[in-house]
Amino acid sequence: MFNNNSQKGNKKNNQFTIVSSDSTGGHGGFGVGTLNLNNLSPVIVDVEDKEAYVDLGALHAKSAIEKRIKFLPNKDDVPNGRPYWLVWVAIDNGPEGPYYAGITACEMSVDTEIRRGYKNLPEHVNKMDKALKRYIMVEHMDESSKKVLGEFLKSHDENMWAHSTNELKEALISE
Repeated sequence: MFNNNSQKGNKKNNQFTIVSSDSTGGHGGFGVGTLNLNNLSPVIVDVEDKEAYVDLGALHAKSAIEKRIKFLPNKDDVPNGRPYWLVWVAIDNGPEGPYYAGITACEMSVDTEIRRGYKNLPEHVNKMDKALKRYIMVEHMDESSKKVLGEFLKSHDENMWAHSTNELKEALISE
């Protein structure tokens, strides 16, 4: 009875919307509890190549390494996967200026040959939330990758690195 023929054959469009500013306009109604990801950046650490780079596509699970890959929840199903760390980096403003405030890392592996990968999606979402809440959770990363990440963040913006907490710096670079 209410069938709209112009949309016949189209899939339902269920998308997660990321709000880039205050969606409530201060009224506290619709939109309360949405995530503001303006101050969050995903950094990919390539374990084998020992390099780190920002890939904003990872905010939507569409980074360059994730495209055209079917992710499986069991690590053993991807025995030849190339190891990566997806690191969520939250930025905050302090009295001295912006600084790296929260940082969490999630394991991921990708086998491009068979177009399969491993990642624990609930872990990725929970770690994103923890970074936004200013947690520092990188103790499970290998030392080499932590150093690569620390050097990347330091060279990316020396002032933000200088304004960051000693806890964050020590978690990444053992000097």
